[in-house]
Amino acid sequence: MSNFQVPKGWPGILGAANCALHWLTKIAGMAAPLFLRVALALPFFKSGLTKWDGFLSLAPTASFLFEEEFKLHILGKVYDLPAPDVLAFASGSAEIIFPILLIFGLGTRLSALGLLGMTAVIQLIVPDGWANFHLPWATMAIALIAIGPGQLSLDHWIRGLLKRQQASA
Repeated sequence: MSNFQVPKGWPGILGAANCALHWLTKIAGMAAPLFLRVALALPFFKSGLTKWDGFLSLAPTASFLFEEEFKLHILGKVYDLPAPDVLAFASGSAEIIFPILLIFGLGTRLSALGLLGMTAVIQLIVPDGWANFHLPWATMAIALIAIGPGQLSLDHWIRGLLKRQQASA
């Protein structure tokens, strides 16, 4: 048996540290999904803005990139993109819609899944970007799919509203 005794004042210090860690965990748990959503949304949104010359008017540079510059790199071979104008429009639309949804935390998991799919395609087009861009984007998307939108989101607010309606019915 040990004769160790906790020094005077330690229970109070340990309790305060435990309380501080508890609140830090709660605050980080609320903030982390929001920061992940914003961090994933921004690069895609910025890219999406460059693809448009106005409402539903695709910029000529976007069409040019998808027709001439962007190529699929698969198993050591290079292929042209199929339907480049359609892909340019779809990509430009997704790069605006998914980030906006992410920022508000609406349809978060589906938006993150959409951006994860885009990241996979971008990896096939720009294979050298995996370490600096694609891996962090994929990691953020997978984290959001796993943990969800967090408390600071419309998804969370809507879910709470639906639960209250079900409970009162």
